[in-house]
Amino acid sequence: MEFVTVLADKTKAALAHLYNVTDAKISFEKTNANFAGDYTFVVFPFVRLSKKSPEATGEEIGAFIKNEVPEITGFNVVKGFLNFELSDNYWLEVAQKRVINGVSIPNIGAGKKVVVEYSSPNTNKPLHLGHVRNNVLGLAMCEILAANGYDVIKNNLVNDRGIHICKSMIAWQKWGNGETPESAGIKGDHLVGKYYVEFDKHYRAEVKALVEKGLAEETAKNEASLMQETRQMLQKWEDGDETVLALWKKMNAWVYAGFDETYKRLGVSFDKIYYESNTYLLGKAMVQEGLASGAFYQKEDNSVWVDLTADGLDEKIVQRSDGTSVYITQDIGTADLKYQDFKMDKFIYVVGNEQDYHFKVLQLILKKLNKPYADGLFHLSYGMVDLPEGKMKSREGTVVDADELMEEVVNTAQKQTEELGKTEGMSAEQLETLYETLGMGALKYYLLKVDAKKRMLYDPKESIDFQGNTAPFIQYTYTRINSILRAASETGLTVKFELPNQLAPEEKELIVLMNAYPEAVNASANHYNPSEIANSVYELAKAFNKFYHEHSILGATKENERNFRITLSQAVGETIKHGFGLLGITVPERM
Repeated sequence: MEFVTVLADKTKAALAHLYNVTDAKISFEKTNANFAGDYTFVVFPFVRLSKKSPEATGEEIGAFIKNEVPEITGFNVVKGFLNFELSDNYWLEVAQKRVINGVSIPNIGAGKKVVVEYSSPNTNKPLHLGHVRNNVLGLAMCEILAANGYDVIKNNLVNDRGIHICKSMIAWQKWGNGETPESAGIKGDHLVGKYYVEFDKHYRAEVKALVEKGLAEETAKNEASLMQETRQMLQKWEDGDETVLALWKKMNAWVYAGFDETYKRLGVSFDKIYYESNTYLLGKAMVQEGLASGAFYQKEDNSVWVDLTADGLDEKIVQRSDGTSVYITQDIGTADLKYQDFKMDKFIYVVGNEQDYHFKVLQLILKKLNKPYADGLFHLSYGMVDLPEGKMKSREGTVVDADELMEEVVNTAQKQTEELGKTEGMSAEQLETLYETLGMGALKYYLLKVDAKKRMLYDPKESIDFQGNTAPFIQYTYTRINSILRAASETGLTVKFELPNQLAPEEKELIVLMNAYPEAVNASANHYNPSEIANSVYELAKAFNKFYHEHSILGATKENERNFRITLSQAVGETIKHGFGLLGITVPERM
């Protein structure tokens, strides 16, 4: 990475000398695999200044830089692309530094604090596939930002109040017969989710009966006795009714215990958990603040609004005429609470793309309130996850349950591993750990290797394939490297970094990819995109397997070549483990 800076400086010098350009923005990219070279500079923007063809311009710039930079052994120009070739000695120096220093990531976030809010479940149902992508993405971003030097606070805002929570409570009161997670033999979040579904079933039946009696459907939905009871319960909750609050606390406790099990299996944890039951009123004071400053205005019915038409949106209500909050009001208040608690430079919301508009509104409102943290708000928007038709129907029949999904991928990992005969000599306990590692790794990697913004199809079976761009392929590569290192140790080899007689193309490719890895980690943080790390690690694993098949490592005839290949393999393994760690994925030591 340091060399690119040198190359950029010399390119600026070339442009200044040749064309009197002093303010050029210089960037390099990895040379296309179809052409000779290591780094490429695009010369098209400078053709009008050189008054020559792109090829001639490239030749001029290339000749100047080659004369200035001894590490460059040659260059070629393909149309307007100037490709530089670096010496083997340069790449061997890079390899030596990497072996000695280990994985080192530039601290681009040093001195900056970031709050990452993710998960954000409702306490009326268990976590589902969408939550899995949310949690996996949120955790990975926390790890990636921390690796880049940021001070990271992992935050969860739990939606534990509202009409939907009361629906589960009403249903349990009516049809639960005192059932508990212990008596039912199921997780607490599943039990509460069961009664949420039960409410919906009875409610639909009641609405249907009312419609058949001649009521309009919307009227029937509002007048159904179940809905009336639910609204009454919500009012009692807000009034502090002791009986309602006791039931609410009991059922929420069941849910939290269930969530904890799911979070543990996902490897997810939080530094700070906020609860909507404690934060939903926080925005009211900020509504008054907005009225006083003129950022908000009041209508004749006493409702409070903000005008965002100048920003290309519309008018938004921030407080109802009866003085009650709307959802955005709570988010305004909670954002301010976060800032008071942490004084963060940036706060990231990991929320699905159906909320894109909501977060635009939230940021604009905070700006109108002149909050110093408004510009630091970032919505990490992600797409929905679909499954192939017919795969893993949930017990509720509506969504893909997270626990069922995790169990399914671990079982699939077991089946695939046994079929491939990769279980020889391992104890039952070791095998259980291996299947969990492979299954959970496959799930997380498959969700993270795709750009978060994209809607995606998750195929559980494909994700656990030991070939292709999958976690098991990369994990198997890591165990292959480990077996080489164990064999070296068992044969009593004293391994140290040594320079080989010459650098094979496959060895050079490994060095180049490892050298690019820290840049991928920086880019993942800057772009809020873990897929850049996922794909960097995959390319490295793929290159290692090519190297492994083309060259003998332990059987190398020359001692210096053997030592070089062993230490190079070790460095590759460390990089894979580091990258997977940032994605929240464990690598098995043997397979």
